[in-house]
Amino acid sequence: MLGRRLKYGSFKRVLITLLLVFSIYLCANHVAKKKEQPRSPAAEKQNIIRETFQKSWSDYETFGWGYDEYYPIKKTGRNYLEKGIGWMIIDALDTMMIMGLDDQKERAREWIKSSLTWDQGDEEMNVFETTIRMLGGLLSAHHLSKDPLYLEKAVDLGDRLLCAYNTTTGIPRANLNLQTRSSRKRTRNYMVSTSECGTVQMELRYLSYLTGDRRYWDAADQVTTMLLNDPSWSHIGLVPISFNLETGKYIGANIRLGSHGDSYYEYLLKQSLQLKDQVPIYREAYNIAVEGIMKHLVNRTTHEEYTYIAELPKGLNKKQHPKMDHLVCFLSGTLMWGATNGTSLNVARESPQWSEHQDEVVKLSEELCRTCYEMYRSTATGLAPEIVYFSTDTKTHEKNNEKDSEMYTFSQDRHNLMRPETVESLFILYRITGKEIYREWGWNIFQAFMKHSRLPGRDAFTCLNNVETTGITNHKDRTESFWFAETLKYLYLLFEDDPSVLALTEYTFNTEAHPFPNISPYEKSK
Repeated sequence: MLGRRLKYGSFKRVLITLLLVFSIYLCANHVAKKKEQPRSPAAEKQNIIRETFQKSWSDYETFGWGYDEYYPIKKTGRNYLEKGIGWMIIDALDTMMIMGLDDQKERAREWIKSSLTWDQGDEEMNVFETTIRMLGGLLSAHHLSKDPLYLEKAVDLGDRLLCAYNTTTGIPRANLNLQTRSSRKRTRNYMVSTSECGTVQMELRYLSYLTGDRRYWDAADQVTTMLLNDPSWSHIGLVPISFNLETGKYIGANIRLGSHGDSYYEYLLKQSLQLKDQVPIYREAYNIAVEGIMKHLVNRTTHEEYTYIAELPKGLNKKQHPKMDHLVCFLSGTLMWGATNGTSLNVARESPQWSEHQDEVVKLSEELCRTCYEMYRSTATGLAPEIVYFSTDTKTHEKNNEKDSEMYTFSQDRHNLMRPETVESLFILYRITGKEIYREWGWNIFQAFMKHSRLPGRDAFTCLNNVETTGITNHKDRTESFWFAETLKYLYLLFEDDPSVLALTEYTFNTEAHPFPNISPYEKSK
């Protein structure tokens, strides 16, 4: 009897063991099958972009780690301050987080923890660039990781930057010594760039939201108040590219949406989006600006092949200059985002508030995006020059166009700086319209970078001297930080299949592609 019970017990244990093994096998087989499920074509491309970031970043880590500027051909770099301030590292940090690159992220964090200090050097830093790249990068990294280290560094930096706002008008000085919190450089005639002084508010407000310290928010409000307060221009929506920080008036009459003008208009909308459209002045100012752009700056080439944004170097009601910087390509995405508030175009058009004017804005957004893509497609490398010009009459067309195109360039403008504005707009337009053509264009641009910007035999990517020639001598010895912070990030997000990832209804990207969650006015972080 005892022997039978033993045999039965042994049999039972064996049976349980077999059932357990079989269950584990089924589970493992199920997981394996899930892993074997093929990625979507978009996910495959997204993974290639991710790997490109990894390899390009690895090259920087190997030969330029810690440098603020990286020169991949010489395999060295330089710092803006003696010990470096993490210009490349901080600007790229949230891209690593979005792509899930944990090892790279941890090495970046360790550098920030052990090496980053603002108490160094006798040089002055540009307030605008430091705000959008360093402060913006730290704040975004803090949001994505909840790591207090990044907020601690951001608060320290923010307190120093506030010293630049100690002017008669509250408009910040162009440059600041971060260690002494002062500026020795005399701003010529108190003149500052409109885009630079008008592109700091998102970062300051989010810092206030996280800390509960209203000083940053108040500084941001004062900047916007002054920029919108000049009666000579505020009713038109278009403003000159220079501002007097002592008198609070615009200087000259030069109007353009390229350098020194661009992100002023971008932040009119983005301030409204960041504050959930709860502060009407920003949306009102943006809408007036869009009307001014459509009335005074939009033009089309002789045969209406291209829609472009002209410049007014001598002011309103003067002759247009048919020149467009690549920087202007931000406008396509901004217009689409502003028309829909980040929802899908189909959903937006179902709203009772949808208007014919919004349809016109959407049309302009898509036409401008096509022009920006043609800036790439029409060159020998498939990469865009820094500046293009457009034919406005038959004589100009015949004189300047070697390729019989209504778009042409001059030799001094044919360099490529790895800029992000076109792929930024492609990302926004794809998210909102769902049209696959924007992914196709983005992939073509990415492949052109892979073919022509990559150093032979290396994983380093550089700017180009001339988009109309090819070869090793065409490489400019510089990798821009926004290659990592913006260009590759927007390309990666362009091929993200899940629209809830950094949804355009919940997040607003600063002008350096650092995403901030939208907040309510004067709301403190919970």
